[in-house]
Amino acid sequence: MDGEDHGAGGCCGTCGGAAPKPRLQPLAAAEARTRSVFRIPGMDCPSEEQMIRLRLADAPVAALAFDLAGRRLTVDHDGDPQAILARLVPLGYGAELAESHTLAADEAAPAAPADDAAEARVLWILLALNAVMFVVELGAGIWARSAGLVADAMDMFADAAVYGVALYAVGRAARYKLGAARLAGGLQLVLALGALAEVVRRIVGDATPEPIGMMGIALLALAANVACLVLIARHREGGVHMKASYIFSANDVVANLGVIVAGVLVAWTGSAWPDWIIGLVIGAVVLTGAVRILRLG
Repeated sequence: MDGEDHGAGGCCGTCGGAAPKPRLQPLAAAEARTRSVFRIPGMDCPSEEQMIRLRLADAPVAALAFDLAGRRLTVDHDGDPQAILARLVPLGYGAELAESHTLAADEAAPAAPADDAAEARVLWILLALNAVMFVVELGAGIWARSAGLVADAMDMFADAAVYGVALYAVGRAARYKLGAARLAGGLQLVLALGALAEVVRRIVGDATPEPIGMMGIALLALAANVACLVLIARHREGGVHMKASYIFSANDVVANLGVIVAGVLVAWTGSAWPDWIIGLVIGAVVLTGAVRILRLG
């Protein structure tokens, strides 16, 4: 099975290799464990993986294996697969049961990642980069009067929060994982609403951003995310969670490029609308992520 053996925990997070990794226990003669495969169309980055892990934190799950590219999740579990599906559906990713069968006593568990310690070190660096860029972009966005930069700062915070929750969760009980996730989700919700309110305030006040400052800081954020890609590149074949981290950082690069393009359009047209539009789009994405986190549990 393509993936790694993980307990509940996290996506991007695990992107930290941070979540505990339970292993399948040998089956007694009278026991029967089930392997179920779920199609999840809305699962394509570490943030979704993290939320799924947290959602299944206290479920009777022995192992999880994520295939983000194929939008498939394989779960080794006890009990009815419909009970696992019932936990996944409220996340809003379109989960459905593809297949399920009873495991043979000698059927292998998913393989563990080769070097969790090295992956965790990389992910601590990613967490630090995202946290620093959140502060830098937020301050610069206020200074440059750019709604796009403020919203992109919220996206940086969302990334840092997901990494932080997963790293915090190592070795802790499910209730602590869920509590940490809800705290991060609540703060993310407040910041996302604040970013959207800032966009509205700027539209009403007809405030035009400073395009040079806007593009300069967006280029700095782009450089930070490219650095993340370089750091992850050497590990992305080590496990699906690291491959997922690579995809996640690549998506952030797209958001940075969107802010840069908006800055160019502001300079070219003299209109603030490109900045406002990119701010609304990024803010809506962060808000959606916060709501999904708060629906865990």
